[in-house]
Amino acid sequence: MLTRGGTVRLQIHSDFDMLDFVQVVSDRVGMLAGMDEDAIHWIGVAVRESVINAIKHGNREDHRKLVTVEFSFTPVAFPRELVVRVLDQGEGFEPLEVPDPLAPDNMLKSSGRGIFFMRSFMDDVTLKRASEGGMEVRMVKKLATGA
Repeated sequence: MLTRGGTVRLQIHSDFDMLDFVQVVSDRVGMLAGMDEDAIHWIGVAVRESVINAIKHGNREDHRKLVTVEFSFTPVAFPRELVVRVLDQGEGFEPLEVPDPLAPDNMLKSSGRGIFFMRSFMDDVTLKRASEGGMEVRMVKKLATGA
């Protein structure tokens, strides 16, 4: 169990080759938090989907644009949550306009499930336009308190 929190921040170019690196960091952060293998796996899926969306849809695979991934344990003293933020430098979008992947017309489509996965595997997910431009995805996973 963590007794002190902090933040790990990654900035990567919009390159799918960086996904494995982000995955390794995500897995290690989950281990530091004392999460079990299943939780680590599903958090990794959510993080990976968010980074893929940032590269593909946000930054339109423009290698000059960055994706920022932050893993924070909050509060700093005796953390109770893992907060993951993924920011891109794209134009942004309106989250309410994203089609429902479970709607009959969308069931056979090969894309459009990333946000659904994030919401399924994390305790809280917020999508908003970032103050510095682009989109910010904020995902929260509650930590075991040990109580």
